[in-house]
Amino acid sequence: MKIIQRILAFVGLLSLCALFVYAIQDAPTDANFETKLINDYNVYALQVPSNLDFAGEPMPLKSPDILERMDKELLVNTYWQSNGLLMFKRAKKYFSIIEPILAKYGVPDDFKYLAVIESGLTNAVSPAGARGVWQIMPATARENGLEVNDNVDERYHLEKATEVACEYLLKSKESLGSWTLAAAAYNAGNAGVSRYLREQNVKNYYDLLLGEETGRYVFRIVALKEILTHPAKYGFNFRDKDLYSNVPTYKVEINTEVTDFTAFAEQYGINYKILKIHNPWLREPKLNNRSRKNYTIEIPEKGYYDVQ
Repeated sequence: MKIIQRILAFVGLLSLCALFVYAIQDAPTDANFETKLINDYNVYALQVPSNLDFAGEPMPLKSPDILERMDKELLVNTYWQSNGLLMFKRAKKYFSIIEPILAKYGVPDDFKYLAVIESGLTNAVSPAGARGVWQIMPATARENGLEVNDNVDERYHLEKATEVACEYLLKSKESLGSWTLAAAAYNAGNAGVSRYLREQNVKNYYDLLLGEETGRYVFRIVALKEILTHPAKYGFNFRDKDLYSNVPTYKVEINTEVTDFTAFAEQYGINYKILKIHNPWLREPKLNNRSRKNYTIEIPEKGYYDVQ
């Protein structure tokens, strides 16, 4: 027994010595820091896939101009790693809501990536006044039946906003003739894209000379589509449990005013913050509802939040 104990002690001593030597060698000296920087971090040129498309419409990648613009967007979005990982995490949570609505309206599934570049799948606010995941302007929202005021703003209602986006895209496709031009029109407007096509005497998005934002728009969508579809190819490593998921909810119908949403939330075992997380279209801590309109409020199922 004593011999075994001595052997174990000797092995332990050798291990400590080895760790000490390794620590000395790995200390952040100028010389080995530069070596590790070169060996441990690498940035690679990307190969643009030979066949890329948006909504089944192929990109003319044989054109040097188109190839370079696509290469730029792949590089920018691949090496903005923190943003990329957030897109993967949010996509798991929100695509499951967006995809069936696109399918219901007959809008190609690729348009879910338009929402990614518009807002990063957040309830973003633009300087021009656009709001929500789909970045809908107030006039467009009202024209398509959404309520927009200080009390309620349904541009923040993901399902309803997705339906409005679908209706807008379908009209653009009918007017302009292609899904690619419809996507560009989501950024520049139908009238704007029509004017550019007429003035430049072309029929294709890829033949247009456009401003910076609209000129990049479809390329950014296709880049996010390519990266989010092939994460490992572009160096993104994660497990399914690393991604965000939807909290199951049930619906509560109301057709009266609510004077205090804090008290309302407490009736369902949650607080005001959690109520707003699931119903961001409620813009004030009360609901006026003088017209006795029917509203549907999402309440998370029990057990998903620890409310004090």
